[in-house]
Amino acid sequence: MKASCKKHVLHFKRPSGTSRGILKTKDAYYLILEENGRKGYGECGLLRGLSIDDRPDYEEKLQWVCEHISLGEKVLYDALTQFPSIQIAVEAAFKSLRAQDPFQLFDTPFSKGEKSIPINGLIWMGDTNFMRSQIKEKLKDGFSCIKMKIGAIDFASEIALLKNIRKEFTAQEIALRVDANGAFSPKGSLEKLKQLAALDIHSIEQPIKQGQWEEMARLCEQSPLAIALDEELIGVFTEEKKIKLLDTIKPQYVILKPSFIGGFRGADRWIALAAEKGIDWWVTSALESNVGLNAIAQYTSTKNSILPQGLGTGNLYTNNVPSPLDVDHGAILYNIAAQWGLDILNH
Repeated sequence: MKASCKKHVLHFKRPSGTSRGILKTKDAYYLILEENGRKGYGECGLLRGLSIDDRPDYEEKLQWVCEHISLGEKVLYDALTQFPSIQIAVEAAFKSLRAQDPFQLFDTPFSKGEKSIPINGLIWMGDTNFMRSQIKEKLKDGFSCIKMKIGAIDFASEIALLKNIRKEFTAQEIALRVDANGAFSPKGSLEKLKQLAALDIHSIEQPIKQGQWEEMARLCEQSPLAIALDEELIGVFTEEKKIKLLDTIKPQYVILKPSFIGGFRGADRWIALAAEKGIDWWVTSALESNVGLNAIAQYTSTKNSILPQGLGTGNLYTNNVPSPLDVDHGAILYNIAAQWGLDILNH
């Protein structure tokens, strides 16, 4: 077996606003395995400025993986604890190599094109007019769950946007999620959560910055609105610390980004620990190209969750890897009649 790594710079169709600034490009790294004329593909879902493994020695570690691929999947995975985005690439590439079709990693109705996965429609940060236009577009496209990033414009304007949706659609017709990406300060955040709860918001992701466990625990206990932990899970590597985090904060939900938390095995562990404590979850991609999105969507399909997942990021780029993934009426599906375009991966 031999392994190689390929870097591909993805370009956003339009600059995408987050609480950390405007994104124009995203680096994708592909791990490509070859054995007996077969190939396997895995994507490293590194997100600059957010991934715990955004380090100067990242590419060096990837090269090390390629040079030591003969160690096998488990040994490599265990050696990459500090590099969760490479862990998922290793898991996916080995699954891909072993699969009959290198892009059908899990044997599920979704992977066979028989069943779709409901997803939330993502509203990017921007000025009021831009966010309003995105909301209209998602509603027109048939989404029944919308996720709005908040914290970039003033809170009153964001509340006004949400109120406009609620004037037209009840919570039974449209579920609304908001994601603060840690933008609120602990002081005054409870009052904001009360205003959001009055609009029948489903949940809020990461209202305050991660690492403030006691403050977050207080919010989860007092908030009339369900709180979902997202960034809070990043860099929590040991079983002991995972248990302590869940026991301390007691969130209503955890959000699983496999590229940030140790791939499929890492997500499995969080799901098991959360289940023991009555905490629900959903899976979210982390701006991967279609290669990584496909692996994460197929993994998610093995769990049969009824909640809308955060997997609608495949249409963000001008130069994505062409794939059979499609979004229709608020759900992601795998169109088996379509083909993967392999030029980016193989050249």
